Order: sequence, then structure tokens, then C-alpha cells
Amino acid sequence: MHTYEQLNFATVIPDVVAKYANNVALGFVDEEPITYAQMGKQIMAVKAFLESLGIKPGDRVIIYSQNMPNWGVVYFALQCMGVVAVPVLPDFNTHEFQNVLQHSEAKAIFVSQNLEYKLAEIKKDFVELIVRIDNFEVLEGNKKSIVFDENAQCSSTYAPKEDELAILLYTSGTTGDSKGVMLSQKNVIYNALQANNIQRIDEHDRFLSVLPLSHTYENTLGLILPILKGANVTYLRKPPTAAVLIPAMQKVKPQLMLTVPMIIEKVYRNSILPKLQSKAITRTLLKYKPTRKLLHRIAGKKLYETFGGNLKFFGIGGAKLNQNVEQFLRDAKFPYAIGYGLTECAPILAGSNPSMTRLQAIGPKVIDCELKINNPDPISGEGEIWGRGPNIMLGYYKNDAKTKEVMTEDGWFKTGDLGVFDNNGWLSHKGRLKNLIVGANGENIYPEEVESLINNFHHVIESIVIEKKGKLTALVHFNREELELKFQEMKSELSLKMDEKIDEVAKKVDEAMDELAAELQQYINSRVNKFSRIQLIVVHPDPFQKTATLKIKRHLYC
Repeated sequence: MHTYEQLNFATVIPDVVAKYANNVALGFVDEEPITYAQMGKQIMAVKAFLESLGIKPGDRVIIYSQNMPNWGVVYFALQCMGVVAVPVLPDFNTHEFQNVLQHSEAKAIFVSQNLEYKLAEIKKDFVELIVRIDNFEVLEGNKKSIVFDENAQCSSTYAPKEDELAILLYTSGTTGDSKGVMLSQKNVIYNALQANNIQRIDEHDRFLSVLPLSHTYENTLGLILPILKGANVTYLRKPPTAAVLIPAMQKVKPQLMLTVPMIIEKVYRNSILPKLQSKAITRTLLKYKPTRKLLHRIAGKKLYETFGGNLKFFGIGGAKLNQNVEQFLRDAKFPYAIGYGLTECAPILAGSNPSMTRLQAIGPKVIDCELKINNPDPISGEGEIWGRGPNIMLGYYKNDAKTKEVMTEDGWFKTGDLGVFDNNGWLSHKGRLKNLIVGANGENIYPEEVESLINNFHHVIESIVIEKKGKLTALVHFNREELELKFQEMKSELSLKMDEKIDEVAKKVDEAMDELAAELQQYINSRVNKFSRIQLIVVHPDPFQKTATLKIKRHLYC
């Protein structure tokens, strides 16, 4: 699959820099990008800078930054030297960041200017250096007099080993405290090459990066893979809200993007579905398969143009995609693709490309990797997904006990996910093993499947299904703003006092949500098997807290 003697960045980066020297590598929307030759020069300069700062192979250095070209430059410089990179998610709270800092024993922090304020609340007496990643200015430490030289050459030759600790990733996780996942350079480079066998990338491809680079999904597939293949990656200076993202897509006209289900689900529910349901005639036509597909195809063409009109791969991973949304994408012939993996697997284990997707299925395993369903149910074939291969992590940092829980002696990683293979070897995901609810008579209840049904109900934004005091309970977050708009016309008929108007509208909305909850319960229970029926619906007033890939942190609500 590759011709490198050693899968390390000290070997790979000079090779791609030479091969694609004049190609555009990294840049911001509407700004001058850097070429591969310029990227190579900058990586060399950062290596020399790190030497002058006293950073040595084996040291741990945190990257705490928004996405930007310098993120990749610093990451590759650290890897080429054999310094352990510790990417930290920008949305980590103070407690999470403090834990990472202390647990990793990081020697230095590269921080973007827009996140510097967060460091004010962190105890960092033991950190030797803090550097602003935007311009490589030394902000704190005894090396403040050292100035970055863009023409500097490093004085030493480095040969990091492919199978040693290279990247330390702390997952914010949905089930509790972060764990330090130890990945080698071979893990991530090999996994990028495995992904390239799902969707071929070449030097003419353009990526638009919207997920945080500190998450292994974007890091391996949205940075390492395109750089290995000479492609171009563009970043946003601001968070990817609709107001920022839509103009950016029109300018970049990306061919490849990586997203999570919630992004496309929000687009569908907030923009596409309301238009399709705004008229009685279209609501009727949606009930019949031929006319439904026609309406979805028309809407899909508009969506495709909104995304720049050049997409060939719209990757969706990190959680299961809602079935109704996926059906729309299929009808619309939108070039979506599904992937499955975990940080511990660098990350991808299975996936498909847009030409081969199947409804509510992921795809076959990646090449040079083994996947199996451990102890499958004799009737359904469902069981825990286990993986083994060159992309599987080294273990959890400073946590042998946890490592032994999830890794077998013969190298199998226990994903904690439930899945099933079909007769053609396609994997489908059923949910997290920890989320599985066992009914009173021993029946398996998959919360994610019930939640998918709930989230298709009108005015629902998101939900969690849990067992509470022996009752199957749904926590539901309704779209209060939508309901308030529905009652806006009441203002002209109510008291002249604004506060009384607002109170009256709020009262009406509360009543509407109570009615919706009752209607929702009937809707769910008429569509699920008897042991998956919801016994209690609790209206959740606020959005649920989420991870970097927008999965709900379930442990906070169970």
C-alpha cells in the first residue's frame, strides 16, 4: 500500500514537499495560501525554533488552537523531530484543560491568539514555554528573547521511530473523564492511506476544513491524508456558522468536506424540510415514493449548489446519521459517504464512498484491518465490534488498567460499540454498548434508534432516551423559538404592556410544548416494539452539552 521503509513524518514530509512543491497546501479563505515548498520551509524553521527553545524528542507539547495553516506546520514539525504532539480541543473547559496539562506533563503550549484568554484561569507553573501559534511569539517562559526566524535551518537530524508514542489525544468523550489515547506515527499515516482506498485523493483536490484539527477524525482524514496526496486544505477564520460557511463554500468550491451528522441534520430540519412541508400539495407528494424522490432531487440540487457545486465527497462520521436525513440525501443524489471509527483507531475502521452507500449501513472494513463481532447474538448477529490492525492505538497514557480493559493480549481493540455485519461484509452500527438498556424481560432496547425516531418529530431539535427509576424516559429539547414565532401574531391582540404580551406568548408556548410532548409519546409508541415504548417524556429546556463531534455527553443526563 506504500513504498516507505518507515512510516514516520521525518521520511514522508520531505517526500511530499519535493513531489508537490508548487501545489497549494494550506490557507485561509480569501487569503494567500502557502505552497508545499513554503510549507516545507516553514516546518524546517519551526524545527529550528523548537531547538532554540530547548524542546527535545520525547517532550510533550500542547497545540491549543483554532484551525489554521500554522496548526499543521507546528504539528508536522513536532512529528518530524519526534516530539509528542498533544492536540487539545478548543472547546475544552478549564477543568478539562487543566487535567490534560497536568496528566500529559506538557513542557510547552502553542496557543492561538483567540484562545489565550482561557489560559488565564489555568495553573501552569510547571509549563516552561507558551508560544502564540499565529506568529510564533514567545509569550511566557525564560526564552522570551528568542525570535522566530523563517529562514532558519535546524542543526540536528531526527529519525523518530514509526511505532513509538507520537500523538497524545484526550477525548472529551460522552461517557466521562477524558482518556489520553496514545497514537504512533505509523497509526495515523497508515490510517490515512487506508482511508485513501475508500476515496482516492489526488493533487487536484480541494478540502474545506470545518471540524477541529485537534480531533483525530479531522486530523487524519482532513490534514494528513490530503497532505500525503498533494491536495489543498482551506480553513475558516471564524466558527462555521451558516453566515460564514455558505460564502466560504461559494469561494472555495470544495470537492471534499468532513462533517458530523448534526451539521447536515440541522440543514435538513431548518432549511429543507420546512420548505417541503410549507404547502399542502408538497406535503401530499412527499407521501409517495416517486414524487418524494423528485422533490428531494430538486431540493438536493439547490443544496449541492449551496455547498459550492463541486462536491464529490461529503464525509459524515462521529455518530449515526438519522435515517430520514440519509433517505433525503440518497433521493437527492447528494455525494455523502459514511465512516465509522474511534480515536483509539486513528480513527477509521470502516466506511464507504458516495458511489456505494447503503441506507443505514456504514460499509466494509478498511484494508489491512480486521473487524469482527465478538460473541454475536445467535439470532440477530449483533454484538460488540472489535478491531485489530496497524491503526490501533498503543494504549491509554499512564493507565495500564484501562488499556487492559479494552485491549486483548492478541491485539484486538474492544470498541464498546454494538454492530452487525450483513452477508456482504458491510458493517452497521447499532449504538454504544454502555447505552444499551435491558428491559424487564431481558429485551435489548437501543436508545439511539428511538432517539432517531423522536428527532424526526416536528419541533424536536434533539433527545436522549434513558432509564430513570425503572421507566423508559425521553429527555426532549423542543425548538422553542419556532413555537414562539408561531404565536407572534398574538401580540397585536393582547395587552399593550410588552411584558404582559411576552408572558402570554410564553404561557402559550409552554402549553404547546406540553401538548407536543403528549402527542410525541403517542407518535413514538405507535412505531416501536412494546418493550421500547416511552413511559415518560421530560421537556428539556436547554440544548444538551456536546463533544467536539457534536455527540451529546450522555453521562451528564443518565
